[in-house]
Formats: sequence, structure tokens, C-alpha cells
Amino acid sequence: MGRIILGAIAGFITWSIVWVGSEKVLSAIWPEWYGAHQIAFEAAVSSGGQFTADTTILLMNIVRSSIISVMSGFLAALIAGENKRSPLILGFLLVAFGLLIVAMSWSYIPVWYHVVFTALLIPMTIVGGKLRSTT
Repeated sequence: MGRIILGAIAGFITWSIVWVGSEKVLSAIWPEWYGAHQIAFEAAVSSGGQFTADTTILLMNIVRSSIISVMSGFLAALIAGENKRSPLILGFLLVAFGLLIVAMSWSYIPVWYHVVFTALLIPMTIVGGKLRSTT
């Protein structure tokens, strides 16, 4: 059971690092587009200002989250030595944290994005776990 929990925690930490790191890379590649969008979003959330979300960036974030979730689910299964419980626990950890983010950003981002982004976390971590063979 310890390895399962360790796998889920490692997957969560990995997801977080890769998410923030890829966000920084995209902001460096497209500072006037992606970077400006992220700065405006952070400013709106922290100070309550106006913000209009870019649908292309939101769709990119959904794809990026799906890929990172698969990778993290695979890592969780690899560390745990099993591919069912650790990715599922990871998925629930990501959803719990994701709901905190949703609560903070609800009025700035369209509802469809919140629903799709959050709904894909558990299935994608499970897919990642399934990529790790149990043989």
C-alpha cells in the first residue's frame, strides 16, 4: 500500500512540475500571446479585474493536461508496481486540487472548460496507468 500512495504522490508532483514548466516554456515561446494571456489571467484572479479567455489557449490546455495526466498515471503505476489503484488515486488527487482551482477561477473561464478539463483528469491517469504492463 505504501508504494501505491508513493506512486500517486510522485505522479501528482510530476503533473504539477510538468504543468508549470510547460506553461513557462509556452509563455517564453509566445510572450505576446500565451504569456500575455497567462499574466492577464493571474492578474484578474488576484485583483478581481476583467479577463477574456482565449479559446485556443483553453483547448491547448486541455490537450496539454491530457498528455501530462497520461504521463503522470504511467509514472504512478511504474512506481507503485501496479496499474490500477495508484493512477486512480492520482486522478482523485488531481480532481480535488483542480476543484480548488475551479473555485478560484470560476468567473473568469467558461464553464465548458472547467467541466472538460476536470472530467478528463481521472480517465487520462487511468489510461497512463494502463500503458504500464503488469507482467
